[in-house]
Amino acid sequence: MTEQKTRVIVIGGGYAGVLAANHLRLNENVDITLVNPRPKFVERIRLHQLVTGTDDAVVDYSEILGKGIELVVDSVTRIDAPQRRIELSGGGALGYDYLIYAIGSHGAVPVVPGAAEYAYPISELEHARQLKAAYHAAGDDAPITVIGAGPTGLEVAAEFAEEGRRVTLVCGGVLGPYLHARGRRAAAKRLTRLGVTIVDGPGSTATEVLPASVILADGRTIASAVTIWTAGFGVPDLATSSGLSTDAAGRLLTDETLTSVDDPRIIAAGDAAAPSNLPLRMSCQAAIPLGAQAANTVLSRIAGTEPKRLNQAFTGQCISLGRKGGLVQLAHLDDTVMPLHIGGRTAATIKEAVCKGTVSFLQREARKPGSYFWLKGGKRQQQLESAGQPVRP
Repeated sequence: MTEQKTRVIVIGGGYAGVLAANHLRLNENVDITLVNPRPKFVERIRLHQLVTGTDDAVVDYSEILGKGIELVVDSVTRIDAPQRRIELSGGGALGYDYLIYAIGSHGAVPVVPGAAEYAYPISELEHARQLKAAYHAAGDDAPITVIGAGPTGLEVAAEFAEEGRRVTLVCGGVLGPYLHARGRRAAAKRLTRLGVTIVDGPGSTATEVLPASVILADGRTIASAVTIWTAGFGVPDLATSSGLSTDAAGRLLTDETLTSVDDPRIIAAGDAAAPSNLPLRMSCQAAIPLGAQAANTVLSRIAGTEPKRLNQAFTGQCISLGRKGGLVQLAHLDDTVMPLHIGGRTAATIKEAVCKGTVSFLQREARKPGSYFWLKGGKRQQQLESAGQPVRP
């Protein structure tokens, strides 16, 4: 008699979701469905390249999803946990035995007056395509303003400036908050060499965005034909609207096995997961290992064994500063930065290798489930104790 398959739905076809779906194939008796609103995988770490035309930032799912995984192109409007089903925007519903919540993140909704109307976000594929049209419609000498000096802001400003555009980077305080002071100086030096005007320090927060300018907290006005908003990330409200417990940002609250604190059938991975209310830094570097561990938790529950606790580490952060330069900020395993970095063309080469490597990880896992491995030993227990968080099993 054929054994009935366990139905697992993965919500979200980003880095975490794809790795999780592929990894689940370690158990041949798992029926896997991946639900994603787009028919192609989006390389979010290349969206700034889409704007300038050096990469299209998409990959066909046929290249990264293993055989037997069903792709449903639709959006999830609600998770009905008691009934173990998800409701789709296109109508209908899908039932599950286990659900992996890997819905990802999006750009934070700006509250600054005028930003929603006149500034272009770049966190989603559709946003990048809209920005690309505006970028190429503007004259070569048109002033461009990038608001936000995190990794995305740095990459966008450098990419545009390397093409000869007039770029102003509005930091809202400090350039590259994550970076060590030495890495920050190196990034500033590279940006300045490319011609980027860096506006940082007191008063450098944008307080209003107008059709052709940006107003700062200290009253300065910066001319801007194209304004890009890169300040902050948020998560979709699916978990909250479905009545599941979340942190203040809307990420699904889980224990250290990535299992929802409300429902043992729901497991989270990626940017929208908040294990023990102490989420990892939003990044594909965190998302891919989280996807593997979420899948392992599901496989353990199916097998009737105890799931393992979260165990992964960071190595730092890679930032492209144009096609010919970059910055690799090195970090300890717990993600605290070191006074060490790599710059120049070497860093650019490493960054490109990392971008290609993320896709190759997914492809390899699609071909051979269980082949993916990740760096461990991030001192998670000490971080939890330092944050005063109760540690759930």
